Amino acid sequence: MWIFAGQQLRHLRERLGLTLRDVETASSEIAGRHANQEFFIPFSRLSEIETKGVLPSIFRIYSLAAIYRTDYRKICALYNVKLDGISDDSNIAQIPKTHRFGNIPYVDNLTLPTAVDPSLDVRRTTNLTRMIQRWGLIPLQFVEGLKRGKHTYAFVGTEDFTMYPLLMPGSFLQVDETRTHVVKEGWRSEYERPIYFVETREEFFCSWCNISDDKQLIVQPHPLSPVAPRIFRHPEEAEVLGQVVGLAMRLNEWKPADRRSADARPAEAS
Repeated sequence: MWIFAGQQLRHLRERLGLTLRDVETASSEIAGRHANQEFFIPFSRLSEIETKGVLPSIFRIYSLAAIYRTDYRKICALYNVKLDGISDDSNIAQIPKTHRFGNIPYVDNLTLPTAVDPSLDVRRTTNLTRMIQRWGLIPLQFVEGLKRGKHTYAFVGTEDFTMYPLLMPGSFLQVDETRTHVVKEGWRSEYERPIYFVETREEFFCSWCNISDDKQLIVQPHPLSPVAPRIFRHPEEAEVLGQVVGLAMRLNEWKPADRRSADARPAEAS
């Protein structure tokens, strides 16, 4: 099944002028450096990888990438494992708990709008897709320059109704990490009241907050939420990571808890 991948690895090795023994020797040094013999590739095994379609382990793929001075992902792609697709596939699993986003899997480029209709008026509600005139691949080193301020990103769990209906389960949030001070007043309505991203020892919360005089952090859900308030010692048991300043929220994909349970039962039975 992996004959073609093996042939490509052989072509890559031969273009570099390396013999099977050369690769074996180099992989032995890599294994010694990491104190792990899984990185070692005997010349007989490499021959089988190249000619018989034997599947290399992740350790040996690493060694081949290092020895051939090529991208690890390119070797994985020879075996139809395209690591650039992780960000798309990560949306498949429905994560029930609110959590902080980890690093986005590394890719060389992102597809972003490169030309927007100059008539776009940000003051008016607009179909943004129609205002984008051209999409293009942007190298990530240039995307770094687009950041403004210190932000982290969070996902409201599909079963987290803490701020329902103000924040729907499944919402994507931008959090300003410089705004960690919990304010007690200054808003005119619930829509202006700051929402904070809080980390405890066991989980994350996106909620309104209060800090009592005795340094207790009160996680206060929306009045229509079925979730009860929580109280933590601050900052020993709970830390305010920042204030929610941006939001992407779908209105048509969440399900009530009883509906989700009913949907899950047939799958579990099978």
